[in-house]
Amino acid sequence: MSTGVLSGGRGPTPAPPSASDGNRRGAADSSASWRLTDRIGLAFAWFLGLLFCAVTVAIVVFLAVQGIRYLRPEMLWTNPKVGFNQNETGGFLDPIIGTFMVAGIAIGIAGPVGVGVAVWLSEYGRPTALARVVESTVEMLAGAPSVVLALFGILLFDSKVLGFFSETTSDGVVFGKSFFAAGAMLSLVALPLVVSTVREGLQAIPNHVREASYAVGKSKTATIRRVLLPAARPSVITGHMLAIGHVIGDTAIIVLLLGDTQTLQGVGNVPLWSTLRGTGSTLTSYVFDNAPTGDLNQPNKAYAAAFVLLVIILILNLLVDVFGRRSRELRWT
Repeated sequence: MSTGVLSGGRGPTPAPPSASDGNRRGAADSSASWRLTDRIGLAFAWFLGLLFCAVTVAIVVFLAVQGIRYLRPEMLWTNPKVGFNQNETGGFLDPIIGTFMVAGIAIGIAGPVGVGVAVWLSEYGRPTALARVVESTVEMLAGAPSVVLALFGILLFDSKVLGFFSETTSDGVVFGKSFFAAGAMLSLVALPLVVSTVREGLQAIPNHVREASYAVGKSKTATIRRVLLPAARPSVITGHMLAIGHVIGDTAIIVLLLGDTQTLQGVGNVPLWSTLRGTGSTLTSYVFDNAPTGDLNQPNKAYAAAFVLLVIILILNLLVDVFGRRSRELRWT
């Protein structure tokens, strides 16, 4: 029987496109067939990307070389002290502890609040006007300079209403600088990262997952708690890690609201509470003070502390990459 009969008298059936046809189309769509201006734009984009990578590698390598050169193991478990030269001024144990303390306070506030705001915006969003205001507020916080937040924190925590969060003199003068104050303002820095990342993770879950949960009798609250949040766990962790990395790299809020003392200076006799109400420093403020242009001018200590801070940031970025990859590998059908 002829091909024309098989095709109902309409002539031969065209053959399906082969792989070679796709390759030819891909070759036709390659950059070689682009206009000159498009190819120049592509080359410029590659140049900027490579330049950015080169600058990043140069910073990491420079800090790694200088940090390994000046870092001594005892710096990690000794506190700063007064000395006549850099070999006698101790290490930076207290700044390391202060770094994790402010990060813990900030993420302890921004984490639950950010997840709650993301869930409300993604799953409820009512009333609409309030949702738009909240979205605008989160975007404004994401773009606000940290020094502006620090100045707002000074006005806030200098008030007598919040005097129990910091030292208060016998005359009723509120000092306004403490780990509580710095951590609270840094939570505003971390909040937009948590909200945006968790919200993206929730919006990536298709609606049929929610409908399946409703079909078996689950309420909306139970669906969020037992289905959506566990499914978005990689995004939740990624948001928290990004927020922590952003918090521990801040300097303006630390310098203005933490008191910028090299060692932990507690207020009162209650062990943990007195430390949180007291002043201290973090690795960023320690590097700021010990830089060649700083008040203490101890560049060796600054390079060593900057290297430790860089290692912490790289570890956080590695965790973000791991959990982000898990989130991308999750495929909904």
